[in-house]
Amino acid sequence: MKKTSATDQEELGYLFNVEILVKEQTNAKALQKLLQLLNSSDDIIDYRINSGIELGAIISSMLASKKQSLINKSYKRINEGASNPAPSETKDTKTPHAPKEQPESPQQNSFVSMAKSQYFENWVQKYIANNSLVRLLVNRNGKRISIPCRILNFLADTYTMTVYHVDEKQVYSFHLSEIIDLNE
Repeated sequence: MKKTSATDQEELGYLFNVEILVKEQTNAKALQKLLQLLNSSDDIIDYRINSGIELGAIISSMLASKKQSLINKSYKRINEGASNPAPSETKDTKTPHAPKEQPESPQQNSFVSMAKSQYFENWVQKYIANNSLVRLLVNRNGKRISIPCRILNFLADTYTMTVYHVDEKQVYSFHLSEIIDLNE
C-alpha cells in the first residue's frame, strides 16, 4: 500500500458565511479595520462583504431631500393653481385683431388652445409631479406615433413638452401642435 504524504495532497478552499461585529468609532473605521484583518492573512484567498457598508449616507440623504424639495415645490404650484383659478380671457384676446403666436393649420388641435389656460398647465404639472406614465399619440412628419412616456417639462410660452420615452430611454421635445392625444 502506498502512503500519501502531506505534500502530495491538494490544498482546498472552504467557504464560510459569517457576520463579524467590529468595535470602532465610525462605520468607515470599522470597515477599514476589517479589511486590514482580512488582507493581512495569507490563508484568506478571497472575500466579499455583502452588507454593513454605510458609506455615502450623507450624499444619499442630500439627494433624497433635494428630490423631496422639488416634489413639494411642484405640489405647492399645483395647489396654488387649483385654489386660484385662472382669470377668464378678456374680449381683447378674442378679437380677430389680436396677434396670433402661431399660424392656424389643419393639423392644429385642441391641445394648443387648451394650453393657453392655467387649467391645462396645472393638469400637466400634476403628471410631472407624480412622475406618471402616459401615452402620447403624436403626428410627426406625417406619421402617427404612440409613445409611452413620462412628461419631464412643459413650457407654456413656446407650447413645448419634453418627454422621456420609457421604451427607447430617450428624451424628446414636441410642440403641442404635434400632439394628437394624451392618455393615462
